This record gives sequence, structure tokens and C-alpha cells, in this order.
Amino acid sequence: EADLIFHFPQELPKYLRGYHVCTKEEMLNIAGLLFRVKASSDKSQLAMIPKMLKELVPTDQLKVMSENDWKKNIVAAYNKQAGLTVEEAKISFLKAVYRWPTFGCAFFEVKQTSEPNFPDIVRIAISKIGLTIMHPKTKDVLGNYPYNRMANWCSGSTYFHMTVGNLVK
Repeated sequence: EADLIFHFPQELPKYLRGYHVCTKEEMLNIAGLLFRVKASSDKSQLAMIPKMLKELVPTDQLKVMSENDWKKNIVAAYNKQAGLTVEEAKISFLKAVYRWPTFGCAFFEVKQTSEPNFPDIVRIAISKIGLTIMHPKTKDVLGNYPYNRMANWCSGSTYFHMTVGNLVK
């Protein structure tokens, strides 16, 4: 019940915003599941897939294929998943994404000013084990910082400062 009520609605927007690294095969499988969540078993909705792509595929991946190629591949994935209910499709979505290291993270795009090797804007993923700093376009991990490596932090309404390591380094 918690997966249907809380976890699915929490994780879906993060997936669609393109915060996770995933393969093309994973995207197609998930797109088939998300189409089932939207249309259930109503095959008359298949023609609407090109108009629904933003609800099925991460926004940063929409240009990987043409709309027709997305439709063809999503229909194939949807047909392979025949027999799933809407609820089972939501659970299958969670089973697909929970294996990713960024599953369950809260994401923030921030301006950083102290690390010259990082881009000006980075994405921070906060998890139960610490912070991960990611490149916002490539999703490359720029640094992992467990909470026990944070020497100091402070925040206000418009800023968050964090010191990692010790005060010497």
C-alpha cells in the first residue's frame, strides 16, 4: 500500500525529470509500465503515445529517438507486459528503479562557488548515507560525501554552505 500511495508518486517525477542514470532498455520497459498506468488495458490509447512522451520518458532522453521510434518500442514493451494491472505496473516501476544508486534521493540543482573542477551549476543528491554531487547534464558523479565527512554546514533562506573533510583540507 505504501508503494502505491507514497513511493510511486514520489519517485515518478524524479525519474521523468531525468535525475537517474538508466539504459535505453530500462527506459523502454519503464515507458511501457507508465503507459499501462495511464491507459490500463485500453489499446485505443496507443495512438496517443507521441503526445504522452513527457509522461513516459525522462525529459533529457526524449531526443534519443524519433516520436515514431519511441511509440514502436513502447508499444512492444507494453505488449510484453500484457496482463499487468495498473497497481502491478506501479510496483514494477518501483522494482525497476530501486536498484539505482540514486533511488530515494532528494535532488537539488545548486550554484557552487568553491570547486574549480566542477561546473558552476551542480546537482546534489541527498540520500540516507550522504551527499552525491553530480554533473547536471552528463549525470557523472563528481563526488560522494558520507555524512561523517561533513566538517561543518550552515544554511539560510537562500543559501546552504557545506565544508567537507577537515578544516585544514
